[in-house]
Amino acid sequence: MSRRAEVRPGPQRKTFVRPMTRWWKRDPFFIRYMVREATAMGVAAYAVVLCVGVVRLAQGEAAWNGWLEALRSPASLLLHAVLLLAMIEHARSWFEIMPKTMPIIRVAGRRLAASTITRSGWLAALLATLALLALAWWGRP
Repeated sequence: MSRRAEVRPGPQRKTFVRPMTRWWKRDPFFIRYMVREATAMGVAAYAVVLCVGVVRLAQGEAAWNGWLEALRSPASLLLHAVLLLAMIEHARSWFEIMPKTMPIIRVAGRRLAASTITRSGWLAALLATLALLALAWWGRP
């Protein structure tokens, strides 16, 4: 004779189901996370704009000039301003989390401060931007 657990008739207990609506609005950490993720969409949108430019360049001078003219429109300038703000916020949040995601760095036996890592990232980004601007300026006809 087997011993089975008896199923007793009667009311069944309802399991708890956590509400998931607007889960990211409950905690400031999650709000910052969602803003960071949303700004990544702005970076992706700008990558698409640049890819369209490469395609237009490959299609010839008329297509390239048409793309450049489209970039000069007020709607495009507004879009670029919004995308610039999104990229700045994305970079800020990326440099903010960089010390939390990378391995521990020790200099002279002491752990490198998170603020030093963040500032070094900003400095590297600034120097790279200035170098690219200098190359663009120097290469002008």
